[in-house]
Amino acid sequence: MMKRKQMVKITIDLLMTVLLLFLMAYSLAGEAIHEWIGIALFALFILHHILNRRWCRNLFRGQYTPIRACQTALVLLVFFCMIGSLTSGVLLSRYVFRLDIHSFSAVLQTVHMLCAYWGFVFLSLHLGMHWRVIMGMAGKLMKKSSKGCKGILRMTASLIAVYGAYAFIKRDFGNYMLLRYHFVFFDFEEPLVLFLLDYAAILGLFVCVGYYISVLFIRKKNR
Repeated sequence: MMKRKQMVKITIDLLMTVLLLFLMAYSLAGEAIHEWIGIALFALFILHHILNRRWCRNLFRGQYTPIRACQTALVLLVFFCMIGSLTSGVLLSRYVFRLDIHSFSAVLQTVHMLCAYWGFVFLSLHLGMHWRVIMGMAGKLMKKSSKGCKGILRMTASLIAVYGAYAFIKRDFGNYMLLRYHFVFFDFEEPLVLFLLDYAAILGLFVCVGYYISVLFIRKKNR
């Protein structure tokens, strides 16, 4: 039976993923809600690292294989994006902290957008590179899946990744990452659920990319 700590870890990771999707909705969800969700996500981010403090203590110990180096780099990139998002978000706050510093608002908005979109990608890749571990822990909650069930899951993941690539282009995700747009454009007539589904598919796309990167590292190591 799965240990309670592992259950807590999976629950926190799931909550962080859901909150991240709602954060990307920004204006569709509401600016005040956006700020509170951001605070909740950062709190879960801290709790996530507390529960994984053993990994942090071993950061400078042992040999760095290519896959470990890649995973560590992703963790650091996610960390910097989270700090950048939090700092810029607090300084731009109009509801929770009510600072709204007008003098540097353009710069802060640029930093916030860059950290949000790049952080979304880095976090998705990070999740993908640990997907084997996550599914291994989740698998303990249920009986062993049949080959047919595994095939269906793989096909579903492939379809999500393909649609995620389409949504990535449709939503101009890459243009926001490259700062070709300095503001995020929302269709306020669009139902929130459709926006969230598209971004969930984009997240799924990068989870798949991260997963297959880890598979390549593992295969190369076993040669």
